[in-house]
Formats: sequence, C-alpha cells, structure tokens
Amino acid sequence: MEKRLVVFLILSAAIVFGYEFALKGLGLLPPPTISEPAGPVPGEATPPPDTSPGSPPVTAATGKNPETLNSTPGAVSKTQSVRVESVTGETVEIETELYRAKFSSRGAVLTSWELKRYRSSSDGKPLVQLVRQGSKFADPLTVTTDDAALTKEFRDSAYKVEKDFTTLDQEHPTGHITFYYNNPGSNIRLEKQLTFHADSYLVDISLTSTGLTSPVKLELGTNFGVVEWGEGFIGSVGTVSLIDDKIETDAPEADTERKGALAWTALQDKYFMSALIPKGAASAWPKKQGEKLVSTGVRMAGDPSAAPLMLQLFAGPKEFDTLQNLNIRLEDTIDFGWFLFGSWDTVRAVAKPIFYVLRSINEYTHNYGVTIILLTVAIKLLFIPLQYKSYSSMKQMQTIQPKVAAVQEKFKDDRDRLNRELIKLYRDHKVNPVGGCLPMVLQMPVFVSLFNILYMTIDLRQAPLGLWITDLSVQDPYYILPIIMGISMMVMQKIQPTTMDPAQAKVMLALPALMTFLFINFPAGLVLYWLTNNVLSILQQFVTDRFFMKNRSVALSTEDAGTQK
Repeated sequence: MEKRLVVFLILSAAIVFGYEFALKGLGLLPPPTISEPAGPVPGEATPPPDTSPGSPPVTAATGKNPETLNSTPGAVSKTQSVRVESVTGETVEIETELYRAKFSSRGAVLTSWELKRYRSSSDGKPLVQLVRQGSKFADPLTVTTDDAALTKEFRDSAYKVEKDFTTLDQEHPTGHITFYYNNPGSNIRLEKQLTFHADSYLVDISLTSTGLTSPVKLELGTNFGVVEWGEGFIGSVGTVSLIDDKIETDAPEADTERKGALAWTALQDKYFMSALIPKGAASAWPKKQGEKLVSTGVRMAGDPSAAPLMLQLFAGPKEFDTLQNLNIRLEDTIDFGWFLFGSWDTVRAVAKPIFYVLRSINEYTHNYGVTIILLTVAIKLLFIPLQYKSYSSMKQMQTIQPKVAAVQEKFKDDRDRLNRELIKLYRDHKVNPVGGCLPMVLQMPVFVSLFNILYMTIDLRQAPLGLWITDLSVQDPYYILPIIMGISMMVMQKIQPTTMDPAQAKVMLALPALMTFLFINFPAGLVLYWLTNNVLSILQQFVTDRFFMKNRSVALSTEDAGTQK
C-alpha cells in the first residue's frame, strides 16, 4: 500500500511540475511576454469638436449630466464656480493616493494606469503598469458601434475635454472628466463622463449620445490588468466574467457575445485585474487576440440616445477586502480552489477561514514570514491526534512487516488465501493497513488550502521576511530556503518508519532532490511554509518516538514473543 502511494505521488509530481519544463525544453512553449504599452493608434485626427454656443453638450459644472454612480451628497460642487480646464489633443492626467492615470483626448481613451502602492517586478519600472496592450489593438475605454466607419471616427477623432479638479485627496475626494465628440455633418454627438474617487480604484462612467441608432460597446482593451501572464499552476490568467451568477473564464478567438445577466467582465492575472461593471442590461465580448493576448468589452443593451448608459471601471490589485466590499463577487477571481482539476468547493471553504486567520495573526506580528511560521505551528498542533494515529499505524505496520512478507511468500500462488491470511494477521495484531493514509487524506484540504493561499494572495507581494528575503511572493534569490527544505526532507525520510526494502528506500532518496528542484522557483513564502512543516514533523516524530512509542514497541515485542511460545 505504501509503495503504491509513493509511486503515485512521484509520478503525479513529475507530470504536474515536469510538463511545463518539458515543453520549454523542446521549444514548444513560448516565453511569457506581454506587449509593452504603446501610444494611440496612428491615424488622421478630425478637427476639434464644435464648441459654439449652440452645441448641445454641456460641462459637468452645469449640472445637466446624470448623477455619478458612487458620488456622495456634497462630494462635488456642481456650480459655475468650479474651475474647468479645457484640453484638446493632449494628455489628461489624474492622480490619487492609489494610482496615476493618463487619458488621451484623441479617442477619449486610457493610455496609462500605474498603481502607486505596488512595485513592478518584471519590467524594471518603479510602479505596476496595468495598461499593456500594443498599438494595433483598441485602447481601454474605446467606444465602438456596429458601424465600422463610425467606430473609426470615435477612435481617431480629437475630443474636447473638461476637467473640474486639479488633485484628488481627502479634501477633494471626487472629480469629473468629461470627453465630448461632435460631428456637425452627421449630427452625431457622444459624451463620456468619468468620475474619480480619491480612495477607490473604481471609476464611474456615463455615456450619453445624440444621433446614434444602435447600442454601443465599451472596450476594456487588450491585456489591460494582465501585468504578468506567467506559467503558474494555480489560478487563471486572461478573461473572466460573471454571467447568470456563474464564473466563465474562456475566451474564444472569434467575436462571440455572451448573453445573460452580466454582473461584470474582466481581465486578470494572479495579482491584478481590470473590470467593467455595467449598471443595466448588457452582454460581454471576451476574445483571444493572439498568443497571451486577450480582450473583453461590454455592450450595453440600452439606447444611449434615450438615456445615459451607466457602468463602472475597476482597475487595481486583487485585494480580498477591496473586492469583497464591492459585493459583486469580484473576490471570487482569487482562486483558493485546487489547481489541478478546477476549483474545489471543499478546498475553497477551508481556505477562506485560514486566510482570515493568516491576516489576523499578521495584525500582531506585522511580518508575514513570522505569521506563516506561527500559522504552520498552529495547524500542526491542531492535527497532532491525527498525525499520531497515522504514525502509530505506520510503526505497527513496520513491526509486523516480516510476518507480512512471510505470508506473502507462503501463499504467493493463491491470491484468495493470501488475502484471508493477511486480514487475519492484521486482525490478530490490531493493525489497520490503511490507518497511516486515512489521517493524511483528512489533512489534505488544509494543506492544499494553505498552499494555494500562499501562492495566490497579494498580501505576500512585497512583504519581507528579513535578511535576504525581501519579498515572500517571489523565489528565494539565493535558493537557501529550498536547499534547507530539501535537507529537511532527507532527514524525515531517514527517521520515518517504512515497510520498503533497502533497494526501494535508496530509490526514494531521489524524492528530496526532486522536490528541491521544483521548489526553487516557488514563492519564498510557500517554501518557508513547507520548510517549517518539515521541521515540525521531524520534531514531532522525535518526541513521539522518545516518549510515546517506546512503551508501545515494548508491548508489541512482548506480545509477539508470547504468540511464538
């Protein structure tokens, strides 16, 4: 039983972790690359919009635009006294305590979105940049219609821009930017108003038009929010939508409308995301644009000529509390489920309480490295009864192994008789042959949950342990933790009871080396957890052998001697 379990674990680990390395070695897996941010799509800009007194669009200061989605009473003064800045053919910048964004008046699109609280770890830039698409794709917040010519107008034209704030802070928590497009020849007008909040990653969007005969689609852009595509084993990277209360993550290569009750559609990686949240009937349009290139958008079912279309943009980190406070299940994009066969509800149900405990401990330690060690100790103490039962069963199996081998040799040609004799042998010695495995199975959801939490949560990003470990979310730069972890596994193998013959035991010595190789590229926080668990297991086994199993071994030996007489 033990030999089969070990072989299964080795083969499973080799398949899971060796698959990617094999593909890379054969040249079948391209390196993870993401297009660098580029400027607006080249093209000829139309003349500035009509700003004559008869032009229908008005500024946010007149009070004629619809109320923003999240504005609080008195947050912004809608009077003629608000300072208004007009910008044509230039870049408009917005800066809050959380992010720094740039918009282009050409196309009224987003060209940059930097997160001020997170450092970049891949492209050498000081801040995380969420706008990552190349120039041949639509920029974030591009407005399109079913009319290709009109869509080109919206993308290439210069908009009039009005801004009613200079900075956003605690004294000025909310501000508006309004983009106006006006084509006197076709009598088509489009107004896009954005409302920003100093303490939120949310942006309220209002679309109002005149002369349009079909619904409009707001593009989220390509790879907007996908900072690192990565090749991890947990979580998904790319498109994700909540439709009819179900999470959908696939992105077809052709334009495909996803109908249903759309709560939001988003682009995500392990730590960051951008999402469009419609406030009304809408459909999603996720699409695969190429290798490691995905896009999505929202098509609003209403007529923007009849009433403003209202929606929100979220662009920021996948912080659990931040997403949960939105009450639209965006926190479900943090996948705490099992990473091989989809998201297991059992593992997720166990993971969330452990995640809460992890953060609660950190409120006192203020060091996630110390928090991981303390949490691992707490979990180890919780499972002492199960682990003792498992270890005791393995020790008993080791004690009667010579008798098992003798029975197997005596009845090797009669399988039915062999099974009966083995059952009798186990019953006489009160040994359960699966007693060592069952407690391990019961502990697996907890171990897998903690594994996933440490791999997925953004809380560990930029969190130092101390000394040479400055970021628990990336690999140990000097491979010290993985090497010590491998040594601890070798010690565990030497002191654990086993029923394998010496030849098989020598083969198993390769397991620590394999695990060390696999853990080299794992986040330091995850390796720290595994190392701490190994050290505690060694200590527990020493205490068990020294103080608890000694008397039991003497009793078993005495019983065997009496049986032989």
